[in-house]
Amino acid sequence: MLAVTTLVATSGFTNGSPQPSWRPADTGTTARFRGLAPVSASVAWVAGSAGTVLRTVDGGRTWSSVGPPDAAELQFRDIDAFDARHAVALTIGSGAESRIYTTADGGRSWTRAFQNEDAAAFYDCMTFLDRRHGLALSDPVDGRFRILATRDGGRSWSVLPDAGMPPALDGEFAFAASGTCLTAAGGQAFFATGGAATARVFSSRDLGRTWRVTDTAVPSGPSAGIYGLDFRDPRHGLAVGGDYTVPAAAPAGAAVTRDGRTWSVATTPPGEYRSGVAWASHRSAIAVGPTGSDLSTDGGTTWHRFDTGSFDAVACAAHACWASGEQGRVARLSWHH
Repeated sequence: MLAVTTLVATSGFTNGSPQPSWRPADTGTTARFRGLAPVSASVAWVAGSAGTVLRTVDGGRTWSSVGPPDAAELQFRDIDAFDARHAVALTIGSGAESRIYTTADGGRSWTRAFQNEDAAAFYDCMTFLDRRHGLALSDPVDGRFRILATRDGGRSWSVLPDAGMPPALDGEFAFAASGTCLTAAGGQAFFATGGAATARVFSSRDLGRTWRVTDTAVPSGPSAGIYGLDFRDPRHGLAVGGDYTVPAAAPAGAAVTRDGRTWSVATTPPGEYRSGVAWASHRSAIAVGPTGSDLSTDGGTTWHRFDTGSFDAVACAAHACWASGEQGRVARLSWHH
């Protein structure tokens, strides 16, 4: 069993209020899990390096290896699951290494639903607006971000026309760090960028056909920008990031929106690079990265460290929050007084 990660005593939490900590699970692997898809406190999927996909149906006590046999050399970076049987997983890489797989039987069998044949495309992340409609995001092709769409739960995909996509900035791209550079809420889709002079957030109200874009004050550069994005509803969103080459310093690496359009840097950000963020409740949220985890109880305005372990991704579903990362690390959040 993995060692329980340490709770930081100087976290800034109010005395007597519930405090979070991670309860590690023993996955039996050293794969790095950047793809994470919790369904409930009992059911969760993770996907990562060396074609590894794991599933638990007992809250993380036991895990089954259920990855596609033909993906052993590939890197999974995102997975979305609807229940214990149905999941859609994305691999990254140039050309044909960018693929999407689907399963309807808990991973016993997989169908290769999409394989990229365009050498200029590189798919970073994926999201579903409902059980039928999903989108995947590629870095810019011919100067515009590319959107792949499904209308049948991931069984078939098609590239959308880019006429409704604003031009990309020089050097702009998305980060395939935690499966959360693209997200959805309330029928709208959002994706975040970095790499260029400005980190931006794009939004779509029509299933990815047209997009509008907003600048943020999150620092951006060749290895910096927004890495993780999550929306509670179309108005309330959180963004985290920084520069993964300087993980211990990200002074303006978190931002919040309350109207779905304008972004403000957090008053007290995590202060270090964070690759994933997730709403845990109406006001609470969790951010994770290689140097620790942080909690906000005021909608993303202020953040407080509660753990110093390394995670890449965090996601919450049905009042249960999970995290995943390097060396097979997967954990479920617990609260205690």
